[in-house]
Amino acid sequence: MTVGTVFDAAAGNYDRARRQLVPGFDGFYGAVLDSLPFGPGEPIRVLDLGAGTGLLGAMVAERLPRSRVTLVDLSVEMLRVARRRLSGEPGRFEFRNMDYARKPLPGGPREYDLVVSALSIHHLTHGDKRELFEKVHDALAVGGLFVNADQVQGETPEEEGRYQDWWLRRVREAGVSRGDLDAALARMRADRNATLGAQLGWLGEAGFEEVECRYKNYRFAVYNSRKGHENSDDGKDAHG
Repeated sequence: MTVGTVFDAAAGNYDRARRQLVPGFDGFYGAVLDSLPFGPGEPIRVLDLGAGTGLLGAMVAERLPRSRVTLVDLSVEMLRVARRRLSGEPGRFEFRNMDYARKPLPGGPREYDLVVSALSIHHLTHGDKRELFEKVHDALAVGGLFVNADQVQGETPEEEGRYQDWWLRRVREAGVSRGDLDAALARMRADRNATLGAQLGWLGEAGFEEVECRYKNYRFAVYNSRKGHENSDDGKDAHG
């Protein structure tokens, strides 16, 4: 079963169990919104990678009411839910069913002021993560921001074991149903988590500046990075 098929099957119930399956849900998603440097009146362009049911995209759109948002996901069914969620403002949102790890990102170079993602990039191989960070850097306008809210691997086997034990304890305390837990564990078979340290390093290698982690709660982390000024001769970041 492919990743897309797994998430197609989960689309109908995906949002219902989010708060139980993501311990510290409000702090996790809130850290993304708190990191945004844009004012509500700015007409920025936003790209949401692995947008799923549009949960994060809707939060960003509400915080930045003049933004235009492109939502990308591999799952047709997930995007179907996102379309319903965001149907009140036709024309403001664009939906792209595609594998962002294998295809060029929508739009051209410097197309977006903000690229966000939540609980998606950890499904990629480490090599694909590094290539994606380079593509995101190219897709951002100078000064643009990339924010990723995702799962990370423990830095040691012992830490990874603590992450696993903590997550299972927290979701059971939250009252997750057996069916929702089994479905989450099935989706987790597609996980290819990388350590936080490795990902911050890859962002620096891709040319990003101001790379920092804004939030971390065991496995769940939010980090962001900014695209600095580029050298006109080689297109690389002048300080990278």
